[in-house]
Amino acid sequence: MSKPVDVALIGGGIMSATLGALLRQLQPDWNIQVYERLGDLALESSNPWNNAGTGHSALCELNYTPERADGTIDIASAVKVNEQFQVSRQFWSFLVGAGALPDPSAFITATPHMSFVWGESNVEYLRKRYEALKDHPLFQGMEFSTDARTIRSWAPLMIPGRRKSEPIAATRIAAGTDVDFGALSHLLTRNLVEGGAGLNTEVVVKNLTKQRDGLWRLTMRRDIGGTPVAPVLARFVFVGAGGYALGLLQKSGIKEIRGFGGFPVSGEFLRTDNPDVVARHKAKVYGKAAVGSPPMSVPHLDLRVVDGAGSLMFGPYAGFSPKFLKTGSLVDLFASIRWHNLFPMVAAGLGNLSLVKYLISQLVASKETKFAELQQFYPDADPKDWYQITAGQRVQVIKKDRKKIGVLQFGTEVVAAKDGSIAGLLGASPGASTAVPIMLSLIEKCFPDRLEAWTPKLTEMIPSYGTQLSDDPALASKTIARTAKALKINA
Repeated sequence: MSKPVDVALIGGGIMSATLGALLRQLQPDWNIQVYERLGDLALESSNPWNNAGTGHSALCELNYTPERADGTIDIASAVKVNEQFQVSRQFWSFLVGAGALPDPSAFITATPHMSFVWGESNVEYLRKRYEALKDHPLFQGMEFSTDARTIRSWAPLMIPGRRKSEPIAATRIAAGTDVDFGALSHLLTRNLVEGGAGLNTEVVVKNLTKQRDGLWRLTMRRDIGGTPVAPVLARFVFVGAGGYALGLLQKSGIKEIRGFGGFPVSGEFLRTDNPDVVARHKAKVYGKAAVGSPPMSVPHLDLRVVDGAGSLMFGPYAGFSPKFLKTGSLVDLFASIRWHNLFPMVAAGLGNLSLVKYLISQLVASKETKFAELQQFYPDADPKDWYQITAGQRVQVIKKDRKKIGVLQFGTEVVAAKDGSIAGLLGASPGASTAVPIMLSLIEKCFPDRLEAWTPKLTEMIPSYGTQLSDDPALASKTIARTAKALKINA
C-alpha cells in the first residue's frame, strides 16, 4: 500500500474545496487528495442550477428575522449569517490578492438583494424589520419603500399588472451578490491541484475503517458500482459528500454520528433565459413564506449569473425523493436507518406534520397553481418564457434534542470524532455561502494542537478571525469596503 496521505477530502463540492484551500495555506507541505464519485466537480448541491439561493447573507431572507410574540423582530440569526458571509468574503479576497483565484467576476457578481411583501400585516412586518436592521453595521445602506414607482425602479418586473390598491413594501441593499459556487469549487480545486494536491474523479468511497495505528483506510471503487481500486490510508478524513456524508460517517463507526438521521427534500424551480425578461430584473428578491410553511419554502425570484450569462429562477417548489443525492439511489433513505436513529427520525416526523402536509400540497399542485405563485411576484409573467428545472437534493438533519427525542434541523452540522481524525458535514442552508466559517469551525475542532501555530496565517487570511464585526462598526465598514474592492463588487 502506498504512503498515507495527510488529508483525504471525500466529495468535490464547495465544502471540500474550501477546506482544501484553507489547509493548503496553513500547511502547504501536506499531501491532500480529493475523491469525487462523479466525472466532474460540483455536480450536486454546489452546482449553480442545483443551489438557487446563492450569496446568502441575510440581507433579504425573511426567515432569518422572525417576529416575536410581542411584535418585535429577532435579528440574531440574520446577524449571525451575515457575519459568516463576511468571513467567506475575506478569505476569497485574500485568495484573489494572492493570485490563488483569478478575476473574481468568474464566480461573484454584484446583485442587489431585496425583500418584497404585500398585504397590510406583511408591510408592517417589513417596516419593523427595516427599523431593526437599518442602523446595524452589517446592514448599512438598506432602503425601504412602499411607493410603487420606487419599487418599480428597483425591480421593473414586479409592479406592472398589480392592483394599485394592494399594499406593498420592499427593502433593498445594493451591496448584495450572486455567487456561482460551482465555478468557485472548480477554481479552488484547480489551485489546490496546481499546489500539488491530487484530484481523483469517478472514484467512489465505499467504506471507512479506523486502523489500530490511527490511520483511516478508504475502500474505493472505480465509477459508481465499478471495479475496486487500491485502498488509501489517510491521517485525516473529511466527508464532504453532501447527502452521502451521513452514510459514510455511519460506516466509519464513530460514536458521534449515533442518533443522526436525514430527511431528503428535492426542489423544483421555474427558469427563464429570455434576455428581454432577464434584462428587467437585476436582483434577488425574497418574499415571505405562507403561514405554517417551513423555512425552505420562502419564495424568491433570483437573478443567476452562470458563465457570464443571466437567467431568472423562481421557487422553490418542494418535491420528494428518497434519494440523498440527485444522482443517488432510491434506497438511500431506507439504508440510512439504524437502531440508534430510528426513534429520532420517527419523533421528528411526528413533530413536523406541517412539513409533511406542505410537501403533499406541493406534490399535488397543478402547473397553473405553481405558475400563479410566480405571478404574485411577476404579475405579467408569460408561461411561454418559463420552464421547470429540478434542483439538487437537500438532506435535512435529524438529531436528538435536549430531551433525547428527535428534531428536524434546518441548517448545517459538523460531526467530528473525538480524536479529530475524521469529520463530516450534514445538512443544508445556508451552506455554501458560509462554507469558510463552517470549515474554520471544523479546523478548530479537529486540529486544536495546531491552532496556535496557524493563528497568524488565519488572521492574515481573515483579519476579523476571532472577533465579531458587529461589535465594531468601524471595523465592519472597513472590512466590507476592502473585500468589495478586492472582489470588484459594490460596498
